[in-house]
Amino acid sequence: MESKESIFVKLLLILHLSVLCVSQDFDFYYFVQQWPGSYCDTTQNSCCYPTTGKPAADFGIHGLWPNYKDGSYPSNCDSNNRFQPSQISDLTSSLQRNWPTLACPSGNGVQFWTHEWEKHGTCSQSVLKQHDYFETALDLKQRANLLQALTNAGIQPDGGFYSLSSIKGAIKNAIGYTPYIECNVDTSRNNQLYQVYLCVDTSGSNFIECPVFPRGKCGSQVEFPTF
Repeated sequence: MESKESIFVKLLLILHLSVLCVSQDFDFYYFVQQWPGSYCDTTQNSCCYPTTGKPAADFGIHGLWPNYKDGSYPSNCDSNNRFQPSQISDLTSSLQRNWPTLACPSGNGVQFWTHEWEKHGTCSQSVLKQHDYFETALDLKQRANLLQALTNAGIQPDGGFYSLSSIKGAIKNAIGYTPYIECNVDTSRNNQLYQVYLCVDTSGSNFIECPVFPRGKCGSQVEFPTF
């Protein structure tokens, strides 16, 4: 017959596992990409090119974020599952091109990827292990190809202003789903295209219509700055 202490320990373990499972439950992902020209042309951020050099003039991945349909999101779901560069060594060069850091001081991307995995990636590790998480984000970026979607519609990163509706329409026409556009402001207080949110199902495989959009809005005319 089991002792009371043994039963109590087992109950605590079951409770811990149930809490962990709940914390890792989510409804969809936000796949977020940012325009480097807007990151750098603002008073909100300090901009430093990575140690590998100036990134290409293309959208860079910000993150793949598990979210709930009520607009909230889980975070930092498993402090024991630390980012391990050795697990993604075959992806490093692709991550440096497609998921570059622009934070100061200059870095090689590892600190950025560590933050994204430990804050967001651990909350979907039941679906995507560490290598799969980063590989999935890289695949989604290639499939979305935001810059091509915009330039095909005549929307160029030339410092010009474009209607918010035309930006959304160009991306929806190319991908099939409505994006959320996040703006920031440049040093002249102009709204500029900063981040594009697309929604992805819980498998990380398919773009979907967003169940909910983040809060915030852009002006009707948005600058697409050079980089």
